[in-house]
Amino acid sequence: MAGNNKIDFKLYRYTPSRVAAVIFVILFSLTTAYHVYQLTRRRAWYFLAFVIGGTFQIIGYICRVLAHDHKDSVPIYSVQTILILLAPPLYAASIYMVLGRLIIYLRAERLSIVPVRWMTKVFVTGDVVAFVMQAAGGGIMASGTVSSYNLGEHITVGGLCVQLAFFTFFMGTCALFHRRIRQSPTTEAVVVTARLHGRSTRSWEGILVGLYIASILILARSIFRLIEYAQGNDGFLISHEVFMYVFDSTLMVLTMVVINVFYPSIVLGRSQRERGEELDTPAVSETGLQERTGTGQ
Repeated sequence: MAGNNKIDFKLYRYTPSRVAAVIFVILFSLTTAYHVYQLTRRRAWYFLAFVIGGTFQIIGYICRVLAHDHKDSVPIYSVQTILILLAPPLYAASIYMVLGRLIIYLRAERLSIVPVRWMTKVFVTGDVVAFVMQAAGGGIMASGTVSSYNLGEHITVGGLCVQLAFFTFFMGTCALFHRRIRQSPTTEAVVVTARLHGRSTRSWEGILVGLYIASILILARSIFRLIEYAQGNDGFLISHEVFMYVFDSTLMVLTMVVINVFYPSIVLGRSQRERGEELDTPAVSETGLQERTGTGQ
Protein backbone atom coordinates (compact mmCIF):
# COMPACT_ATOMS: atom_id res chain seq x y z
CA MET A 1 0.00 0.00 0.00
CA ALA A 2 1.32 3.39 -0.86
CA GLY A 3 2.74 5.59 1.87
CA ASN A 4 1.20 8.89 2.92
CA ASN A 5 3.70 11.03 1.05
CA LYS A 6 4.21 8.87 -2.01
CA ILE A 7 0.95 9.37 -3.88
CA ASP A 8 -0.64 12.19 -5.75
CA PHE A 9 -4.08 11.93 -4.17
CA LYS A 10 -7.11 12.37 -6.43
CA LEU A 11 -10.80 11.63 -5.93
CA TYR A 12 -10.94 10.15 -9.44
CA ARG A 13 -8.13 9.35 -11.87
CA TYR A 14 -10.56 9.46 -14.78
CA THR A 15 -13.73 11.27 -15.74
CA PRO A 16 -16.63 9.11 -14.45
CA SER A 17 -18.68 7.79 -17.34
CA ARG A 18 -22.17 9.24 -17.38
CA VAL A 19 -23.45 6.61 -19.81
CA ALA A 20 -22.20 3.64 -17.75
CA ALA A 21 -23.60 5.12 -14.56
CA VAL A 22 -27.02 5.73 -16.15
CA ILE A 23 -27.12 2.14 -17.43
CA PHE A 24 -26.53 0.79 -13.93
CA VAL A 25 -29.01 3.19 -12.35
CA ILE A 26 -31.60 1.67 -14.71
CA LEU A 27 -30.49 -1.93 -14.10
CA PHE A 28 -30.42 -1.59 -10.32
CA SER A 29 -33.76 0.23 -10.38
CA LEU A 30 -35.41 -2.57 -12.35
CA THR A 31 -34.16 -5.44 -10.20
CA THR A 32 -34.74 -3.52 -6.95
CA ALA A 33 -38.31 -2.69 -7.99
CA TYR A 34 -38.94 -6.38 -8.65
CA HIS A 35 -37.43 -7.24 -5.27
CA VAL A 36 -39.86 -4.80 -3.64
CA TYR A 37 -42.72 -6.55 -5.46
CA GLN A 38 -41.49 -9.99 -4.40
CA LEU A 39 -40.90 -8.90 -0.81
CA THR A 40 -44.37 -7.38 -0.38
CA ARG A 41 -46.18 -10.16 -2.22
CA ARG A 42 -44.46 -12.92 -0.25
CA ARG A 43 -44.16 -10.90 2.98
CA ALA A 44 -40.46 -11.81 3.02
CA TRP A 45 -39.48 -9.07 5.43
CA TYR A 46 -36.09 -10.68 6.08
CA PHE A 47 -35.22 -9.49 2.54
CA LEU A 48 -35.65 -5.85 3.52
CA ALA A 49 -31.87 -5.47 3.91
CA PHE A 50 -31.50 -6.74 0.33
CA VAL A 51 -33.88 -4.06 -0.94
CA ILE A 52 -32.05 -1.39 1.05
CA GLY A 53 -28.82 -2.57 -0.59
CA GLY A 54 -30.41 -2.16 -4.02
CA THR A 55 -31.54 1.35 -3.05
CA PHE A 56 -27.99 2.17 -1.96
CA GLN A 57 -26.77 1.09 -5.40
CA ILE A 58 -29.30 3.29 -7.18
CA ILE A 59 -28.36 6.36 -5.17
CA GLY A 60 -24.66 5.56 -5.49
CA TYR A 61 -24.79 5.38 -9.29
CA ILE A 62 -26.94 8.51 -9.51
CA CYS A 63 -24.07 10.21 -7.70
CA ARG A 64 -21.67 8.80 -10.29
CA VAL A 65 -23.84 10.37 -12.99
CA LEU A 66 -23.45 13.69 -11.19
CA ALA A 67 -19.72 13.11 -10.70
CA HIS A 68 -19.21 13.29 -14.48
CA ASP A 69 -19.55 17.07 -14.25
CA HIS A 70 -18.40 17.44 -10.62
CA LYS A 71 -15.16 15.48 -10.31
CA ASP A 72 -13.94 17.65 -7.44
CA SER A 73 -17.09 17.41 -5.32
CA VAL A 74 -16.19 15.64 -2.07
CA PRO A 75 -19.86 15.18 -0.97
CA ILE A 76 -20.79 13.45 -4.25
CA TYR A 77 -17.66 11.30 -4.07
CA SER A 78 -18.39 10.45 -0.45
CA VAL A 79 -21.98 9.35 -1.02
CA GLN A 80 -21.24 7.17 -4.05
CA THR A 81 -18.17 5.59 -2.44
CA ILE A 82 -19.91 4.70 0.82
CA LEU A 83 -23.23 3.49 -0.61
CA ILE A 84 -21.74 1.34 -3.37
CA LEU A 85 -19.28 -0.11 -0.85
CA LEU A 86 -21.99 -0.95 1.69
CA ALA A 87 -24.61 -2.56 -0.55
CA PRO A 88 -23.03 -6.07 -0.68
CA PRO A 89 -22.92 -6.51 3.13
CA LEU A 90 -26.65 -5.77 3.14
CA TYR A 91 -27.18 -8.45 0.48
CA ALA A 92 -25.15 -10.82 2.65
CA ALA A 93 -27.34 -10.18 5.69
CA SER A 94 -30.43 -11.44 3.86
CA ILE A 95 -28.56 -14.36 2.29
CA TYR A 96 -27.33 -15.51 5.70
CA MET A 97 -30.88 -15.54 7.08
CA VAL A 98 -32.15 -17.66 4.19
CA LEU A 99 -30.05 -20.73 5.06
CA GLY A 100 -31.31 -20.84 8.64
CA ARG A 101 -34.91 -20.51 7.49
CA LEU A 102 -34.43 -23.22 4.88
CA ILE A 103 -32.97 -25.64 7.42
CA ILE A 104 -35.91 -25.04 9.76
CA TYR A 105 -38.39 -25.35 6.89
CA LEU A 106 -36.95 -28.75 5.95
CA ARG A 107 -36.72 -29.77 9.63
CA ALA A 108 -33.09 -30.67 9.07
CA GLU A 109 -31.47 -28.98 12.06
CA ARG A 110 -29.46 -32.12 12.86
CA LEU A 111 -27.71 -31.87 9.48
CA SER A 112 -26.21 -28.41 10.04
CA ILE A 113 -22.70 -28.00 11.46
CA VAL A 114 -23.78 -24.66 12.98
CA PRO A 115 -26.74 -24.91 15.38
CA VAL A 116 -29.69 -23.16 13.75
CA ARG A 117 -30.41 -21.13 16.88
CA TRP A 118 -26.94 -19.60 16.49
CA MET A 119 -26.68 -19.51 12.70
CA THR A 120 -28.27 -16.14 12.00
CA LYS A 121 -26.57 -14.60 15.05
CA VAL A 122 -23.11 -15.84 14.04
CA PHE A 123 -23.21 -14.86 10.38
CA VAL A 124 -25.15 -11.63 10.74
CA THR A 125 -22.87 -10.52 13.58
CA GLY A 126 -19.88 -11.07 11.31
CA ASP A 127 -21.68 -9.19 8.56
CA VAL A 128 -22.46 -6.27 10.89
CA VAL A 129 -18.79 -6.08 11.91
CA ALA A 130 -17.76 -6.06 8.23
CA PHE A 131 -20.46 -3.48 7.44
CA VAL A 132 -19.39 -1.12 10.25
CA MET A 133 -15.70 -1.41 9.36
CA GLN A 134 -16.39 -0.72 5.67
CA ALA A 135 -18.72 2.16 6.55
CA ALA A 136 -16.11 3.68 8.85
CA GLY A 137 -13.33 3.12 6.32
CA GLY A 138 -15.41 4.52 3.47
CA GLY A 139 -16.34 7.57 5.52
CA ILE A 140 -12.73 8.27 6.44
CA MET A 141 -11.52 7.76 2.85
CA ALA A 142 -14.23 10.09 1.57
CA SER A 143 -12.92 13.02 3.62
CA GLY A 144 -10.64 13.77 0.68
CA THR A 145 -7.13 13.92 2.21
CA VAL A 146 -4.12 11.66 1.68
CA SER A 147 -3.65 10.70 5.34
CA SER A 148 -7.33 9.98 5.94
CA TYR A 149 -7.56 8.00 2.71
CA ASN A 150 -4.75 5.70 3.79
CA LEU A 151 -6.27 5.19 7.24
CA GLY A 152 -9.66 4.52 5.67
CA GLU A 153 -8.05 2.04 3.29
CA HIS A 154 -6.67 -0.01 6.15
CA ILE A 155 -10.04 -0.11 7.93
CA THR A 156 -11.92 -0.95 4.73
CA VAL A 157 -9.48 -3.73 3.84
CA GLY A 158 -9.98 -5.13 7.34
CA GLY A 159 -13.76 -5.04 6.85
CA LEU A 160 -13.45 -6.81 3.50
CA CYS A 161 -11.25 -9.49 5.10
CA VAL A 162 -13.90 -10.08 7.78
CA GLN A 163 -16.57 -10.32 5.09
CA LEU A 164 -14.49 -12.76 3.05
CA ALA A 165 -13.82 -14.95 6.09
CA PHE A 166 -17.48 -15.18 7.08
CA PHE A 167 -18.63 -15.70 3.51
CA THR A 168 -16.16 -18.54 3.03
CA PHE A 169 -17.35 -20.15 6.26
CA PHE A 170 -20.97 -19.64 5.21
CA MET A 171 -20.44 -21.27 1.82
CA GLY A 172 -18.74 -24.24 3.49
CA THR A 173 -21.65 -24.56 5.94
CA CYS A 174 -24.12 -24.35 3.07
CA ALA A 175 -22.30 -26.94 0.95
CA LEU A 176 -21.94 -29.43 3.81
CA PHE A 177 -25.63 -29.10 4.69
CA HIS A 178 -26.54 -29.64 1.03
CA ARG A 179 -24.42 -32.78 0.87
CA ARG A 180 -25.89 -34.18 4.07
CA ILE A 181 -29.52 -33.56 3.17
CA ARG A 182 -29.05 -35.14 -0.25
CA GLN A 183 -27.64 -38.22 1.47
CA SER A 184 -30.31 -38.28 4.22
CA PRO A 185 -33.32 -36.27 2.98
CA THR A 186 -35.99 -35.34 5.48
CA THR A 187 -39.67 -35.97 4.80
CA GLU A 188 -40.19 -32.27 4.15
CA ALA A 189 -37.38 -32.20 1.56
CA VAL A 190 -38.97 -35.11 -0.31
CA VAL A 191 -42.39 -33.46 -0.12
CA VAL A 192 -41.16 -30.23 -1.68
CA THR A 193 -39.26 -32.09 -4.41
CA ALA A 194 -42.28 -34.24 -5.28
CA ARG A 195 -44.64 -31.29 -5.40
CA LEU A 196 -42.51 -29.21 -7.74
CA HIS A 197 -41.81 -31.93 -10.31
CA GLY A 198 -38.31 -30.77 -11.23
CA ARG A 199 -38.94 -27.00 -11.31
CA SER A 200 -35.45 -26.23 -10.04
CA THR A 201 -35.90 -22.51 -9.43
CA ARG A 202 -38.77 -23.25 -7.03
CA SER A 203 -37.27 -26.14 -5.07
CA TRP A 204 -35.26 -26.19 -1.87
CA GLU A 205 -32.22 -27.12 -3.96
CA GLY A 206 -32.98 -24.15 -6.19
CA ILE A 207 -32.72 -21.94 -3.11
CA LEU A 208 -29.29 -23.39 -2.36
CA VAL A 209 -28.19 -22.92 -5.98
CA GLY A 210 -29.26 -19.29 -5.77
CA LEU A 211 -27.33 -18.86 -2.51
CA TYR A 212 -24.22 -20.44 -4.06
CA ILE A 213 -24.28 -18.20 -7.13
CA ALA A 214 -25.02 -15.02 -5.18
CA SER A 215 -22.34 -15.84 -2.61
CA ILE A 216 -19.71 -16.53 -5.28
CA LEU A 217 -20.53 -13.23 -7.01
CA ILE A 218 -20.27 -11.26 -3.77
CA LEU A 219 -17.09 -13.12 -2.86
CA ALA A 220 -15.52 -12.27 -6.25
CA ARG A 221 -16.52 -8.63 -5.85
CA SER A 222 -15.06 -8.48 -2.34
CA ILE A 223 -11.76 -9.97 -3.54
CA PHE A 224 -11.63 -7.34 -6.28
CA ARG A 225 -12.28 -4.53 -3.78
CA LEU A 226 -9.69 -5.95 -1.41
CA ILE A 227 -7.03 -5.92 -4.14
CA GLU A 228 -8.15 -2.49 -5.34
CA TYR A 229 -7.84 -0.85 -1.93
CA ALA A 230 -4.61 -2.70 -1.16
CA GLN A 231 -3.04 -1.08 -4.24
CA GLY A 232 -3.84 2.40 -2.91
CA ASN A 233 -5.25 5.57 -4.44
CA ASP A 234 -2.69 5.48 -7.23
CA GLY A 235 -3.16 1.77 -7.95
CA PHE A 236 -3.87 0.31 -11.37
CA LEU A 237 -7.39 -0.99 -10.61
CA ILE A 238 -8.74 2.17 -8.99
CA SER A 239 -7.24 4.27 -11.80
CA HIS A 240 -9.33 2.54 -14.48
CA GLU A 241 -13.10 2.82 -14.17
CA VAL A 242 -13.80 -0.22 -16.33
CA PHE A 243 -12.63 -2.60 -13.60
CA MET A 244 -15.22 -1.28 -11.14
CA TYR A 245 -18.03 -1.77 -13.65
CA VAL A 246 -16.88 -5.28 -14.56
CA PHE A 247 -15.96 -6.65 -11.12
CA ASP A 248 -18.38 -4.73 -8.90
CA SER A 249 -21.33 -3.18 -10.72
CA THR A 250 -22.01 -6.08 -13.08
CA LEU A 251 -21.49 -8.74 -10.42
CA MET A 252 -23.86 -6.99 -8.02
CA VAL A 253 -26.60 -6.60 -10.64
CA LEU A 254 -26.24 -10.30 -11.38
CA THR A 255 -26.46 -11.06 -7.65
CA MET A 256 -29.78 -9.25 -7.40
CA VAL A 257 -31.13 -10.88 -10.56
CA VAL A 258 -30.08 -14.36 -9.39
CA ILE A 259 -32.05 -13.90 -6.17
CA ASN A 260 -34.99 -12.58 -8.23
CA VAL A 261 -34.96 -15.88 -10.13
CA PHE A 262 -34.28 -18.21 -7.19
CA TYR A 263 -36.43 -16.24 -4.77
CA PRO A 264 -36.42 -18.19 -1.47
CA SER A 265 -39.89 -17.22 -0.28
CA ILE A 266 -41.51 -18.91 -3.29
CA VAL A 267 -40.78 -22.07 -1.30
CA LEU A 268 -40.27 -20.79 2.25
CA GLY A 269 -43.38 -18.61 2.17
CA ARG A 270 -45.82 -21.52 1.96
CA SER A 271 -48.24 -21.73 4.86
CA GLN A 272 -48.39 -24.55 7.38
CA ARG A 273 -51.80 -25.53 6.00
CA GLU A 274 -50.41 -25.88 2.47
CA ARG A 275 -47.51 -27.95 3.75
CA GLY A 276 -49.86 -30.17 5.70
CA GLU A 277 -51.96 -30.78 2.60
CA GLU A 278 -48.82 -31.70 0.64
CA LEU A 279 -47.87 -34.32 3.23
CA ASP A 280 -51.22 -36.05 2.61
CA THR A 281 -50.96 -36.09 -1.20
CA PRO A 282 -50.53 -39.41 -3.03
CA ALA A 283 -47.25 -38.17 -4.53
CA VAL A 284 -45.67 -38.28 -1.11
CA SER A 285 -47.31 -41.35 0.38
CA GLU A 286 -45.41 -43.47 2.88
CA THR A 287 -44.33 -45.90 0.17
CA GLY A 288 -43.20 -43.06 -2.06
CA LEU A 289 -41.24 -41.51 0.77
CA GLN A 290 -39.51 -44.79 1.51
CA GLU A 291 -38.53 -45.17 -2.11
CA ARG A 292 -37.14 -41.62 -2.31
CA THR A 293 -35.29 -41.70 1.01
CA GLY A 294 -34.00 -45.22 0.61
CA THR A 295 -35.64 -46.41 3.85
CA GLY A 296 -37.77 -49.12 2.25
CA GLN A 297 -36.93 -52.77 2.68
